[in-house]
Amino acid sequence: MSDPLSEVIALLQPRAVFSKCISGAGQWAVRYSDYGQPSFCAVLEGSCLLAVDRQQPFTLQAGDFVLMPATPGFTMSGFEAVAPTRIDPKLTPSPTGEVRHGRRGGRPDVRLLGGYFVFDSPDAALLVSLLPALVHVRGVERLSVLVRLVGEESRESRSGREMVLTRLVEVLLIEALRSSSGEDAPPGLLRGLADARLSLAMRQLHKDPARSWTVAQLAQKAALSRSAFFERFTRAVGLPPMEYLLAWRMALAKDLLRRQDLAIGEVAERVGYGSASTFSTAFSRHVGQPPSHFARTAAG
Repeated sequence: MSDPLSEVIALLQPRAVFSKCISGAGQWAVRYSDYGQPSFCAVLEGSCLLAVDRQQPFTLQAGDFVLMPATPGFTMSGFEAVAPTRIDPKLTPSPTGEVRHGRRGGRPDVRLLGGYFVFDSPDAALLVSLLPALVHVRGVERLSVLVRLVGEESRESRSGREMVLTRLVEVLLIEALRSSSGEDAPPGLLRGLADARLSLAMRQLHKDPARSWTVAQLAQKAALSRSAFFERFTRAVGLPPMEYLLAWRMALAKDLLRRQDLAIGEVAERVGYGSASTFSTAFSRHVGQPPSHFARTAAG
């Protein structure tokens, strides 16, 4: 059966990891401005405070992992009040060694491995909107192992480095996201998949996106009435079923068009449209440009 989470991560095309060790001691605080790209942080030892915009502040401790698919502004600090040093990650040069905040000498109160990467997909904003804004996972050993491997690989210049990092980040993303899934997750893909009934319908939809699905057919897969399914899906995923199907079809269409090896009619058929003209109209309305123009732009 189809795995929607793996498909979303594959379409996001994560790559180009940068990571660094960060430590803090005594009085310290740093305020990072909105970055917009995905970032992660793993606590190696000690503890500190993390306050992410539009989220409740919380304590990070050894073994914690944090992922932000579209990093907003945030403040990281020790437990003593102090005015934060402001950092703009878009302008500040990437450090070459360990970054130390607060007291310079002595044992740090906290050590972390922080990093960021990019999503190559031109549809990243849509796909990221299906993921939680903040993932906080505590005590998952598999994540600790993956983070250590990412850190080691990003510091080396060995053959195959980019491919290894890309695969590691894909696995890291999936592991972090599925470790945080549950019915208490914010609206999005993870919350939909955590619902046993909705998951049945979503997996069928992803398995066969070209099928002429109706809300009634998807509701039948979920063993729910049409109205109950529509309300439950919209509340859990954040989009009505047919809007989600359209968004997924357009994401798949963009991916196929970027490959440059399929005619418009073939792309249309693969994503559920009976003719190239019908597909072109829907694509133009959704994307803002005809599929032929999108394909040429992607090639350029």
